[in-house]
Amino acid sequence: MNLRARMDRWVESTPVQTTIIALIVVNAIILGLETSDTAMARWGDGLLLADQIILGVFVVEIAVKLAARGPSFFRNGWDVFDFVVVGIALVPASGPLAVLRALRVLRVLRLMSAIPQLRFVVDALLKAVPGIGSIFVLIGILFYVFAVIATSLFGESFPDWFGTIPASLFSLFQIMTLESWSMGIVRPVMEVYPLAWLFFVPFILVATFTMLNLFIGIIVDTMQTLHDTGIEEGAEILDDALGREHGQIQDELQAIREELRGLRGVMAGAAAETGAVHGSGAVATGGQ
Repeated sequence: MNLRARMDRWVESTPVQTTIIALIVVNAIILGLETSDTAMARWGDGLLLADQIILGVFVVEIAVKLAARGPSFFRNGWDVFDFVVVGIALVPASGPLAVLRALRVLRVLRLMSAIPQLRFVVDALLKAVPGIGSIFVLIGILFYVFAVIATSLFGESFPDWFGTIPASLFSLFQIMTLESWSMGIVRPVMEVYPLAWLFFVPFILVATFTMLNLFIGIIVDTMQTLHDTGIEEGAEILDDALGREHGQIQDELQAIREELRGLRGVMAGAAAETGAVHGSGAVATGGQ
């Protein structure tokens, strides 16, 4: 095994990754404490020093991965994500770039790349984006239709909530979240329009419950597909490994058979020579 392969195996080993995860958690706590004036007054120097040390460890980790993987490092999305997050932390947080100091907390997001279970969830969400995008389009159409109807029906009496299309869209979004939808919007509207519930109840059923279930269904289906795909890939890898092992065993058995044949030939030759020697000795004795 060459040096680069050993470096890659070392940086991906369980002890190293466990240490990185622990440092990410500690760094998140430190970044939170740095927002407290009391904590900074007591332990400010120590917190800043610990923050720099942990950042140095992250830089070393990224450097080892770069050295071990070379250009292939940038073909892995999670490696690029770690590179960007750590790179942002190295930008000087002064002058016009002072706003980037707040982005140091993005280092906490490295937990998503360090923990396989979180990577699986994120991968599932990314794979579900096309389906979720279709649902967003459907929700947009639904909201627009209901906003036009609400503006036409209730805009004159309730201009703050339904006077314009944007106001209606925002009010419908509040209703969809079920935040103060009844006493805050719907019941006041029903005092003027008693049959307004015929508009709001179908909207809530469709926008809140149906669409939410569609979101959940797409994400769950994507996670199940990824899980099944992982099982199939694992089975294929296992089959390939077993096939290689089977081939090696067959080769070794063939080599053993050939060795046994050679030993039998040698033993047969030795037995023949021994018999010939004994036969010559018997003849010589009989002649005497």
